[in-house]
Amino acid sequence: MKIIRMKTNRIVNPLGFSLGKPRFSYVVTETDAKKQVAARYEVSRDESFTTTVYDSGKREDIDSLAFELPIELQPRTRYYWRVEVWADNGDRAVSESAWFETAKLDEPWAGKWIVPEMDKDVHPILSRSFELTGPIASARAYVCGLGLYEMRVNGAKAGDEYLAPHFNAYQKWLQYQTYDVTDLLRQGENRVSVSLGNGLYKGRFGFDGYSAELYGKEFTLLCEIVVTYEDGSTTVIGSDTDWTAAESPILGGNLYDGEIYDATFTSSETFAVREGDFGYDRLEARLSLPVVVKEELKPIEVIRTPAGETVLDMGQNMVGWIRFRTSAPKGTVFKLYHGEVLQDGNFYRENLRTAKAEYAYTADGNEAVVRPYFTFYGFRYVKVEGWPGELNPSDFTGCVLYSDLEEIGSFETSDPLVNRLFLNALWGQKGNFLDVPTDCPQRDERLGWTGDAQVFSGTACFNMDSQAFFGKYGYDMGLEQEERGGMVPMVVPAANVQGGGSSAWADAATIIPWNVYLHNGDKAILEQQFESMRSWVDFIIRADEGSGGRRLWTVGFHFGDWLALDGSNPDSSMGGTDTDFIASAYYRHSSQLVAKAARVLGKDDLAEYYGLISEEVKTAIEDEFFSKNGRLALETQTAYAVALYMDLVPEAYKTRVVEGLRKRLKIDRNHLKTGFVGTPYLNRVLSENGCNDLAYTLLLNDDYPSWLYAVKLGATTIWERWNSILPDGKISGTSMNSLNHYAYGAIVEWMYRSIAGINPVEDAPGFRRAELAPQPDFRLQWAKTELQSSAGLYKSEWAFDEEGRLTFHFVIPFNATAAVRLPYADMTKIQINGQSLTLSGIAGTQQGDETHLELTSGSYLIHYVPIKSYIKRLSTKTPLIELLRHPAANELIAKLLPPGMELNPDTLSGSIGLASLRSLSAYYPMEESMLDQLDSQLKELPVR
Repeated sequence: MKIIRMKTNRIVNPLGFSLGKPRFSYVVTETDAKKQVAARYEVSRDESFTTTVYDSGKREDIDSLAFELPIELQPRTRYYWRVEVWADNGDRAVSESAWFETAKLDEPWAGKWIVPEMDKDVHPILSRSFELTGPIASARAYVCGLGLYEMRVNGAKAGDEYLAPHFNAYQKWLQYQTYDVTDLLRQGENRVSVSLGNGLYKGRFGFDGYSAELYGKEFTLLCEIVVTYEDGSTTVIGSDTDWTAAESPILGGNLYDGEIYDATFTSSETFAVREGDFGYDRLEARLSLPVVVKEELKPIEVIRTPAGETVLDMGQNMVGWIRFRTSAPKGTVFKLYHGEVLQDGNFYRENLRTAKAEYAYTADGNEAVVRPYFTFYGFRYVKVEGWPGELNPSDFTGCVLYSDLEEIGSFETSDPLVNRLFLNALWGQKGNFLDVPTDCPQRDERLGWTGDAQVFSGTACFNMDSQAFFGKYGYDMGLEQEERGGMVPMVVPAANVQGGGSSAWADAATIIPWNVYLHNGDKAILEQQFESMRSWVDFIIRADEGSGGRRLWTVGFHFGDWLALDGSNPDSSMGGTDTDFIASAYYRHSSQLVAKAARVLGKDDLAEYYGLISEEVKTAIEDEFFSKNGRLALETQTAYAVALYMDLVPEAYKTRVVEGLRKRLKIDRNHLKTGFVGTPYLNRVLSENGCNDLAYTLLLNDDYPSWLYAVKLGATTIWERWNSILPDGKISGTSMNSLNHYAYGAIVEWMYRSIAGINPVEDAPGFRRAELAPQPDFRLQWAKTELQSSAGLYKSEWAFDEEGRLTFHFVIPFNATAAVRLPYADMTKIQINGQSLTLSGIAGTQQGDETHLELTSGSYLIHYVPIKSYIKRLSTKTPLIELLRHPAANELIAKLLPPGMELNPDTLSGSIGLASLRSLSAYYPMEESMLDQLDSQLKELPVR
């Protein structure tokens, strides 16, 4: 038995974070045991555990998902912790030690805010020398530099993170970071220097793309280095007016335009610094995860374009920068230009709007390894200008930057296009999770749009351990709401973007914390965000009561089903679904989530109040948007999806509403019309309401509009629009057309939940208990998924053999259970781990055509022949469009058509395409005998 994945506040060995009451978690592996029967935590100030500050003793109530440490923490102190676990089979294990280290807490600062006495537009380096008089035991630097900073001690970079102190609501709080600089200091003379860049604080940034100095006009620094000698004494080196300033070789730069660096530049002049007046009230220890180089890519090709350009193809739309090696002659100037796509084979960046996305470098003649300091880019292609001599691709490396999140989910099927779709969503998350969940990482925007974050949050929590990341985002959100009476701004941090309070966007305040709680089982996220959740719903209630109090949300601005394809005006971005309906649906959904959160937190009176509000809204929606015989008044895919997902449909009406959705999809040729609101829910409600075949059809469509349309055109991330690039490779527009925009990647949550069948459950969050309910389809031959959940490793795999026999493989972690639903399964004919279910001792029940099992920790291999065959054979009764999209079937049909007649699936109208070939015999003259002969040939062709 082994104990792994030990985390404090969902972070491995956090240094200098704001922790509140630290919460420990761990995972047990490599055991045949089923359950934990007891555990014991020990906490010490030394790794040998000779100075214990807490010992829980052996207890039966310790939960591996979250244990709150009940001690008062001291500032600037490292605490080591370990856990001992006893299992039901007698196994016992003691973990290795993990640690966390506190920041300054309430300790006063010795350092002062300092501001360079120089042109405020010049990038400065602030520095000082100091002497250390004895052998060093440990040293920490506590730093906040605005806008962005990078610290060096004796010429070496402190820490491995970039773009600190990151992006938050600067007007409300400022983060400082902690660095272990023990190994960088030495007895005797030392020198510390801090370079400062514009960043979001004072550089060009904002929704209009042109604003600057949103949060401040001056560079400033606060620094404190605390050195502990081996004899136990300490010395503190703080920022003060003894520091000096100099001009940096960074001659210009911001996040949108890039950076200009002159390696030949040497500053001969030093400047004084003065004390700033920032105060210390806003200072808090960090919540942001470090932004680090998580991966490195090499160019897959050097392209010589028709325009004569030299372009590196990184093979992947990525976010970060290029690191390169050069020994170019002194004075050589070369530039890197970053773009997402080629046009007519040439470099292109018009879709970045005003963002230049450049890096300019002047060489000093020495060999150097070069990378930017205070910017990042979203790109696949890099145009290189001015490079001396032949370009060697091995000199260039793509450094992929994102917040230091643990990747926990993997997904693979027999279909390489579906696999690429999964990776596109994952890369979209990587590219847009740089401290803030942004809409896009490349153009003159890069803002923390709440709507994008909300719709993707379920997928995000399956892909990565996102609690700490979303915890920081939620903290910013709550602070922004305090200034707005509970209203959630459109973007967080608000960055001077005016307006807010749109349904679906602002509902990030309720939906994201609930998703995080479901996935991690740690109610701390609900404790932190409850007032934010509640104040948002209270804002809606006030808006409702100020406009008649009908328990409908019919006032204010709403984005609607953003970028849906069913709007009455093709130029409209808001789609065709009534915004009052969408807003009222989220009114219901968010009030319901607040009620659930209140119940978890023991706030029963509030749970009852918001639960009542939720039910009143549901009743009002029924009265307003449903006919007396159960017809939904709105005929859009999104309206149906939202109504079913948010439990707005009275039980008596559900069959009719589901059938209405089927009919709507048939009218739309079984293709997507949804935008940001409907897309996350459409496949889920189909699979949950007996229409799994349609959900797979939507997934596997590869023509416009569909998810795989972009994949077939070579996309390596999710696009902002369904047709960001046209079939001929031309980009469809430049004003709002990001090629790395993860919102439509929300389909991946359905892939985890329905294809893999892995679902968290509300009464045992954090996957202490899961529902495993895969819904296979023969168009995929197999699927396999792994999820390193908070409770441990889950595996869900399934495969068909050629006869349609099904095999499932499930792995359930230690101390967890799963409710398993096997589709089309006769429990008397199931084999599990080599024996019949009836002899296995495993509890099972027959529920209609499903077998339900209760499984404990372990590995289970299950075989059976489905009651209903999954193998769907083609025939002349198959919709014509399906036949024409099947290469072999298309070939058979073409042979029977009169000379010169051709059927193109891309030009068929919706009604004809979904009709059967046999029913269309009047249009396409074929005799009955020909159709019968065709049937005999088609039945040999399985649908894939």
